[in-house]
Amino acid sequence: MNPATASFPALGTTAEITTLDAGALSDAIDVLERELVAIDLAASRFRDDSEVTRLARHGGRWMPASPLLLAALRAGIHAAAATDGAVDPTLGASMRALGWDRDFRVVVSRREPARIELVPAAGWRRIELDHARRRVRVPAGVEIDLGATAKALAADRAAAAAARTTGSGVLVSLGGDIAVAGPAPAGGWPILVTDDHRAPSVAKGQTVSIAAGGLATSSTTVRRWRTTEGLVHHVLDPRTGRPAAEVWRTVSVAAASCVDANTASTAAIVLGDRAPAWLDRLGLPARLVRPDGRVVIAGAWPEEAPCAA
Repeated sequence: MNPATASFPALGTTAEITTLDAGALSDAIDVLERELVAIDLAASRFRDDSEVTRLARHGGRWMPASPLLLAALRAGIHAAAATDGAVDPTLGASMRALGWDRDFRVVVSRREPARIELVPAAGWRRIELDHARRRVRVPAGVEIDLGATAKALAADRAAAAAARTTGSGVLVSLGGDIAVAGPAPAGGWPILVTDDHRAPSVAKGQTVSIAAGGLATSSTTVRRWRTTEGLVHHVLDPRTGRPAAEVWRTVSVAAASCVDANTASTAAIVLGDRAPAWLDRLGLPARLVRPDGRVVIAGAWPEEAPCAA
């Protein structure tokens, strides 16, 4: 095999796609770009013309929804149910109240720190989906944020579609949310797990491999911005609307899909010290890093090789 990789900016982060067959890369890029355009139009909080934004303005009435928005909301609801609300898709107003109300590059470039307030999640059970009529409803004032699942869903969809289209093995990474589909290379796809997906290949971390499904990393260290109450990060506790206590600076999880992996890694940040036992009960391999760099593993995550003396 002759792998090939391409990367480009997308969804406020970096999109990267690798095909085992270099000749398949161009078609795979086309598939990925279509998926990214579609998920942005369905789920972006920062586009006036997105379905999520229109839903927030719909005043509690039923709104027609695309199949992709319904799938994205279904993934968000499933994530909430699977984590007992530690991940909640109704955090839109909470994020806005903390100052993340524009594209992240705008938020971090503001000259004055954001004035903030704490707004708990509205509650995921308040989302109503009508699949038969392809419509959705939320009460007036409820704002959707699909940050824990929509990008991961796009990675899953793009990897599967690109593999079907090209017949090649495919790896898609969207800001470190990774999905693979089709034939895997011998030994699996090697992935460097570190705090920041933009880090170079020699960065401190651990290299693991996956042959199917997805791997996602949630971190409190990358998306941070200034507020009148000090620095905050983007992983919120839905019960309070407050950034989760920084028991873990980074959590990486492997699962059957990128959506499942990102759901679990986000929930683990929120759960704090309870996270390793929770991940063990679910049988999910995970690597959790404390703020001082100490590593805790859960499930079948491989032990790190000791550094050479």
